[in-house]
Amino acid sequence: MNRIRASVWLIAALAALATVATACGGTTTPGTTSKDTITVAGFNFPESSILAELYGQALAHDGYTVNYKLLLGTREVLAPAIKSGQIDLYPGYAATDLEYYNSGAGEATGDATATTAKLNSHLSSIGLIALTPSAAVDQNAFAVTKATQTKYTLSKLSDLAPIGNQLVLGAGPECPTRPFCQPGLKTTYGITFKDFKALDTDGPLTRAAFKNGTIQVGLVFSSDADLNQLGLVVLQDDKHLENADNVVPIARQAVATPEVTSVLNKVDAGLTTADLVTMNGQVELLHQDADAVAAAYLQQHNFFS
Repeated sequence: MNRIRASVWLIAALAALATVATACGGTTTPGTTSKDTITVAGFNFPESSILAELYGQALAHDGYTVNYKLLLGTREVLAPAIKSGQIDLYPGYAATDLEYYNSGAGEATGDATATTAKLNSHLSSIGLIALTPSAAVDQNAFAVTKATQTKYTLSKLSDLAPIGNQLVLGAGPECPTRPFCQPGLKTTYGITFKDFKALDTDGPLTRAAFKNGTIQVGLVFSSDADLNQLGLVVLQDDKHLENADNVVPIARQAVATPEVTSVLNKVDAGLTTADLVTMNGQVELLHQDADAVAAAYLQQHNFFS
């Protein structure tokens, strides 16, 4: 799940930033022709390491020398590091990055292209650029069990409008007052639930409630590692209630040459949320290494052919 939404004390961020130069990482041997050296960083959760490895290994195959600075910390650490040139690239999330760089101005929407364009309006003046966003997204989502999906023939959130009064929604206790939770489901989709059960935000209480049938709809994150294992199905946000936290590379403009951009856009063009769920599961549940999981994905999708 995406753990970068929590706020962090500035002093902790500054302390962590001091570790950038010596943080755990490595170097990928480039392909046949050595080009520039690019330092790829990641946030302090597994999905970010996987994405950083996908970008880094694709660049290395194209002939670049890649240094990795994985698990560096939060955006409060990575943003100053990339602005100062200590790192060159990190896998970002369109809406969350926009709201970070615009100091929480509320400009993000459910449109990934528009949100990325707005993000670039803030990045351009500090020498950064967000590339083409992927279809893969890590954001708040609403899931049902496969049994509930089959019973009511559900695929998208708008399918819940006619039957919501038969279903119980479960989420964190703040859900009834948050615009992207229960009120948003009502105003955007016209869904009125039979009841609401205050649990946790995408945590063990929600999962237990799904298992024992206490809830039929629950708040999760769209790329959670255990969705497949638990038999949960994320319903498509077809009216774009949630802000577009699509995966998008954030790079220094000096590094984002046409060739580098082409390599990274090729990775993003094929990446789906289902791919994220699968790879997150391999790392978080099966305890495989992020670099091996990324290499297998790129091999399967003909990046190394």
